[in-house]
Amino acid sequence: MVKVMKSFVRGPLAPYVAGLAAELLEHGYTQSSAEQHVCFVAHLDRWLMAEGLGVHDLSAPTIQRYLTERRAAGYVLYRSTKAMVPLLGFLTPLGVLPSEPPPQLDAVEEVVSLYRDYLLSERGLTPATVEGYVHLARRFLASRSDGEQLDLAGMTVADVFAFVLASCPGRATGSAKLIVTVTRSVLDWLHLTGVVEVSLAEAVPSVAGWKLPGLPQPLTPAQLRALLGSCDRRTSSGRRDYAIVVLLARLGLRSGEVARLGLDDIDWHAGELRVVGKGNRSESLPLPADVGAAITAYLRRGRPASAEGRSVFVRVHAPHRALTAGGVGNVVNAAGERAGLGHVHAHQLRHSAATAMLRAGSPLAEVGQVLRHRSALTTAIYAKVDQGALAVLARPWPVDTNGRVS
Repeated sequence: MVKVMKSFVRGPLAPYVAGLAAELLEHGYTQSSAEQHVCFVAHLDRWLMAEGLGVHDLSAPTIQRYLTERRAAGYVLYRSTKAMVPLLGFLTPLGVLPSEPPPQLDAVEEVVSLYRDYLLSERGLTPATVEGYVHLARRFLASRSDGEQLDLAGMTVADVFAFVLASCPGRATGSAKLIVTVTRSVLDWLHLTGVVEVSLAEAVPSVAGWKLPGLPQPLTPAQLRALLGSCDRRTSSGRRDYAIVVLLARLGLRSGEVARLGLDDIDWHAGELRVVGKGNRSESLPLPADVGAAITAYLRRGRPASAEGRSVFVRVHAPHRALTAGGVGNVVNAAGERAGLGHVHAHQLRHSAATAMLRAGSPLAEVGQVLRHRSALTTAIYAKVDQGALAVLARPWPVDTNGRVS
């Protein structure tokens, strides 16, 4: 029996719990959080003893059975498989867990796996983009399965057309266009690999939609000041949130680009920032003084010493792993709520940066360079927000000699 922190552990987990506790503290868990987790492990240890099980029996079914009984007993914390992550992460390198047989993939998942590899290795898409493609590709491939067999060779134009017509109604234009894009991609890949003799990609109907239909929704300067002011820079989390909002609003970065920003991407001597954008394209942007100051304040007095990896922005709570694109979006939304602005999307700050540049006199071409648009047409939507410049182009409404509209 060993006592670790405030818990006694006497069963099969006793040899490992001290090392686990030390690792939790190294990863940035507070003393209180680490004690709570060790208490949970002690409960699991007692359950294993009562069941006559050892560490080598901690398989997925065993873990699910334990968690089910824990929930049934009325526990409100550590009730899901997420609670097992630190323990399993500590035990896995030690080789004491049971070896799980590889999952048996059905016909759809086998094809999906091959398609995923193609997108990653041949197309060079980012993992996030690939997962979005794979999610939609799985639905298309499943439409060709009867539960046991996958009929791809017998696919016809009518089948493809029927899938698109069934999938797109009721969706936003962008979502429908993505379904069409992925369907064409899968069909081209199936032809490329010889699964089908003729590519049916041309049979996929296009989605109707107006070019540049709406106006971007930037924040006003007053709203942006309120958003920045809602970040309490006296705290570590506030300094992180402030640096994130400044990056988004001043340089027009995407949330994923902020999340991927690494310590090595900042060239302090040259005053430049390396940004990895869509398609893994790497480009350099100037680092404004206020942006650099915000990042520096966070790195010096906000980023925890136990942060994992080289990402600039990490989670506030342990383990201090890299912040995700969704996490960046949550930071902006939370700041909007604190500022009384309601829901604020991270992409609105990109619109705000573009609008501010345009109103300061920057031509559209320069705005497109900062936003790293591949096409000038993408930047053209911001011409709509410059109403002062557009007013010059407006023809006067005809009136008669009495000043009445004719």
